[in-house]
Amino acid sequence: MIAKWLFQTVAWIVALALLLFVPAGTLHWPAAWVFLGFMVALGLGFGMWLARRDPALLAERMRPPIRADQPAADKKLLAAFAAVNLIWFIVIGLDRRWHLSHMPIAWHVLGLALLILSSAVIAWVFRENSFAAAVVRLQSERGHHVISSGPYAFVRHPMYTGAVLFMVGIGLLLGSWWGTALSLIFIVLFGIRTGIEENTLTTGLPDYAEYAARVRYRLVPGLW
Repeated sequence: MIAKWLFQTVAWIVALALLLFVPAGTLHWPAAWVFLGFMVALGLGFGMWLARRDPALLAERMRPPIRADQPAADKKLLAAFAAVNLIWFIVIGLDRRWHLSHMPIAWHVLGLALLILSSAVIAWVFRENSFAAAVVRLQSERGHHVISSGPYAFVRHPMYTGAVLFMVGIGLLLGSWWGTALSLIFIVLFGIRTGIEENTLTTGLPDYAEYAARVRYRLVPGLW
């Protein structure tokens, strides 16, 4: 399983590098190298940590992104997310090629800080929720039940909260105002996915409706 995780991590990093450097037309992009280094550390760190702490969750997250027991709406949303993600990275690379953004270094630093903060939120999610799969589905074979501790005591979908921060952080770290602005699209996509997930969990988990009534907010405490 570790070997498979390493392969997936390396393949993902290579894909990210191509999506950034080819449109940028240069390898002289320090911020991109910092980002890729961070992603390598994050991927390997999460993999080794989950392999020791929660190998079942690691195995679940390594499975294909399209499943037979996955709602059709989630399959379509993941396809849309992949397309937006592809275009987004290309736009950031072209921004670098054409020097469209002139971002002060402080914003780059803020972007890296957001990546670190969001990674901490996601790690907290993994620590509390062994059912934090990459796809929307009921994991009845693993005894799926409602998780209400940790970050789930504040919002119902803290993984997406962390993911939004991560996307905004990428745009800032890479020094692209266009990338930062377009990262807001992911808020809409994650917002739509919360609806898909809520329908699935409310139907399949007996206590989820009571949990949703108790924890009112989906992504941002006090806001939504």
